[in-house]
Amino acid sequence: MLNQIRTLVLKELTLEWRQKYALNGILLYVVSAVFITYLSVGAKQGNIGIPTWNALYWIIILFSAVNAVAKSFVQEHQGRQLYYYMIASPEAIIVSKIVYNAVLTLVLALLGYLVFSVILGNPVQDQGLFILNLVLGSLGFSACLTMVSGIASKASNNATLMAILSFPVIIPILLMTIRVSKNAIDGLDWSVSVDKIVTLLAINAIISATAYILFPYLWRS
Repeated sequence: MLNQIRTLVLKELTLEWRQKYALNGILLYVVSAVFITYLSVGAKQGNIGIPTWNALYWIIILFSAVNAVAKSFVQEHQGRQLYYYMIASPEAIIVSKIVYNAVLTLVLALLGYLVFSVILGNPVQDQGLFILNLVLGSLGFSACLTMVSGIASKASNNATLMAILSFPVIIPILLMTIRVSKNAIDGLDWSVSVDKIVTLLAINAIISATAYILFPYLWRS
């Protein structure tokens, strides 16, 4: 199974490297969204507050993750899915999708953090806690959106179904990441954020386990 996961992840990376228009489009979205924020919310005059900086950052990262992960299963035509069905287990397929999308989302989050720091300034005092929060948030977004993308790919109205199904699960993840990142920006001790980090870990574990258990039944259909 580990060999299958490694092969499938390398396949995703190879396809993304060959079709750079998808990744380049998402990167352009992140940079342009930050620049528009800089021009429109008073950041140019230094009027943007820390809560606003924090909220805008996670909103942009969330929509970037949705755009990046939404194509996980939608772009796979039926012939390729049948081929995967014959050569790999459904568990390996869903794990490889989650791993790849988590890496892609983390790259987008780090790029967004860099662009935010350059254009809007960097108010974060605890960089370690903030980066840890980025990793956990990226994994949560990836696990949730990947599973929902697999469900939506079986329906005709993919975009609408994905938005409806992912909303109840994304909101708790988004709330936890915003609170932890606010503590990192304020430079509070890690003990203040332990309960939120544990909650975020628990949410990620539940979503990942649910995807791992339920995806084989979805895949057989």
